[in-house]
Amino acid sequence: MRNEIIRFHRPVSMVSAASVVGKYEHEGPFGDIFDEYDSTDRFGMESWESSEAEMQRRALSTALAKSGIKEGSIDVVFAGDLINQCTSSAYGLLSFDIPFFGLYGACSTCALSMITASLAINAGMHSCACVTSSHFCSAERQFRFPLEYGSQRTPTSQHTVTGAGAFILSDKGEGPYIVDAMGGISVDMGINDANNMGAAMAPSVISTLTRYFEATDTTPRDYDKIITGDLGYEGYGIVIDLMLKRGYDLRDVYTDCGLFVYDREAQDMHAGASGCGCSAIMMASHFLPDVKKGVLEDILFIGTGALMSPMMLQQGYSIPGIAHLVHIKKEI
Repeated sequence: MRNEIIRFHRPVSMVSAASVVGKYEHEGPFGDIFDEYDSTDRFGMESWESSEAEMQRRALSTALAKSGIKEGSIDVVFAGDLINQCTSSAYGLLSFDIPFFGLYGACSTCALSMITASLAINAGMHSCACVTSSHFCSAERQFRFPLEYGSQRTPTSQHTVTGAGAFILSDKGEGPYIVDAMGGISVDMGINDANNMGAAMAPSVISTLTRYFEATDTTPRDYDKIITGDLGYEGYGIVIDLMLKRGYDLRDVYTDCGLFVYDREAQDMHAGASGCGCSAIMMASHFLPDVKKGVLEDILFIGTGALMSPMMLQQGYSIPGIAHLVHIKKEI
């Protein structure tokens, strides 16, 4: 039998985190918690892709300033986004003299970067940076329609977050701590609607959570909070219902970052928020601070991603989902 739990025997402290967001995110219910915003979504840049790159630069700069760790002491940065060839990460982090590893896990990239950085620290590195971003306008251009087309959004569609989150992880620090993790298995249930990402990703969450509970002999009640990345209202409901059928009642502890970045009704956001930046900004500025303050002491963060390619969708293929799990505790 394979060992599915990645246990980190060397402490992995989440020393600092930072978030940078756009107009609609700042106008949402949690708008005041983010470190920086731009009401134009452009961040002083000419294109949407360069705007997203600038968000990554600012997020990492702020996280470094908060950590007190100098740029030259960061061993490696793991970063990713939604744009082809990790464009926003590659261009956004050019000014940093840090070895760069580009990652792609769709909207699970935030959790993927945390796991990869934790593995690097347990292999002997001392400090790593994790950066993740998405931008509504750059994502729409790549995955759906250019904004000028003015397409009507379906009720199941989610609004891609314009935001970037950065995290500094180290083998030293006062926590919160990443104590273990579980890699997701790609799950494809035949969903081929690019406007229903929640339904495409929900089965992978069910797979990962079930495997984790079985491997650790735990239940939902053993955790203060279980947080998924960006399933939105559609995917969140699917996970609640199908996990209940498996004997796991998540209702008291489960939430999803896509539910509360925006005011769903007032901002007309249909099924909620999505995108790499969705879980990155909420983990950086909401959930991790709650762990540091002791409001939460033991959480599971599951980064969710729809491994969607426009080319494959045009050929009639369905959308695989992935869900990577990170176990975070206040104390170890």
